[in-house]
Amino acid sequence: MSEHTVEPEVAGGLGPGTVMDRAVHPPRVEVLHLHLEGWLGDDLLETFPCFVVTESLGSRLRASSLTGFTLADVTISTSEEYAERHAPGPPRFRWLQVTGRRGTDDLWVDDDLLLHVTSEALAVLRRGRLDHAVVVRVDGEEASDCARAGCRAP
Repeated sequence: MSEHTVEPEVAGGLGPGTVMDRAVHPPRVEVLHLHLEGWLGDDLLETFPCFVVTESLGSRLRASSLTGFTLADVTISTSEEYAERHAPGPPRFRWLQVTGRRGTDDLWVDDDLLLHVTSEALAVLRRGRLDHAVVVRVDGEEASDCARAGCRAP
């Protein structure tokens, strides 16, 4: 099974409605509020320590047989600059709560808080837009195989 890290687009930060416990590392988020400032259009976003997907990508993930995640509600707000550049506003998003473990699931987060995915999960993610994500193969596949999958070799 191929393994890749995915470093998603960062399009904003935690909004004031976020509820989290900062006494632990990584912080434990109970309620997520993402404040968008400069979204470039990718379907997978990151704001430490959380991942967010568009509703359409969330539906694809939910319809797949992939393991290691749940989808939850997220509140989205936008900056004035964002609103001026992006009419009519952002699409609906879902909070991608990554719960998996390496070797067992298709999505997991490592000790460095990087998102890891299997090649099967990467194929589903690539059905959405990931133009600004950094995808790196980490399991030693040949570079030509990685290039066909649309990623960069380490």
